[in-house]
Amino acid sequence: MKSAVSHSTLRPNFTYSIRTYCATTQSRLCWSCQAQLSRADLFCPACTTLQPPDESKDFFQVLDCEKSFNVNTRELQRKYRNLQRLLHPDFFSQKSESERNISEKQSTMVNKAYNTLLSPLKRGLYLLSLNGITLKDGADDEVDTQFLFDILELNEQLNDADAKADIEEVGDFVQGQLASLTKDLRKAFQQGDLQEAKILLAKMKYFSNIQDQVKKKIIS
Repeated sequence: MKSAVSHSTLRPNFTYSIRTYCATTQSRLCWSCQAQLSRADLFCPACTTLQPPDESKDFFQVLDCEKSFNVNTRELQRKYRNLQRLLHPDFFSQKSESERNISEKQSTMVNKAYNTLLSPLKRGLYLLSLNGITLKDGADDEVDTQFLFDILELNEQLNDADAKADIEEVGDFVQGQLASLTKDLRKAFQQGDLQEAKILLAKMKYFSNIQDQVKKKIIS
């Protein structure tokens, strides 16, 4: 459902707030009228045309957040909604095909940034990637053997669970483990211990996979 607030009403104030966070003086040209723009301009100040997304921005810059694991999720959600009120394709249905395409690209980038930063696991993995560290699939070499045995037993417990209460018991345990690991992960990033963060994220991936299985089993 479209917002009752007009697009033109929202644009000026929020455009200003986006400009203020970006200290860079790097400039570019409007694709429509060739007016000079700052890197932070979403819309051309001369012709008000929406500009293409800046692919050089990381997700924290896209959503105007401090590059940190400690993200205020309520503030993140507020900024996401404000951006989508400006960029969502619904607001560009009467614009040119070029501007509609740009709107879709901008909206897609904002969605991807929001979904990544909202999740502690995805946010942590993204922070590692910004530091040139990747966690390969499986990540068995990042965790100890005992942990892998514990995960195997937990998977078997879930597979054997038929009653909803038994399935939820596994889900509650996994949720508790994820909360504890998230707390430890926050501390690791605060201390700049990226190797410890990598190990914690590897463990979180295992528990997150089991959490997904729990949800599927409850639905089925």
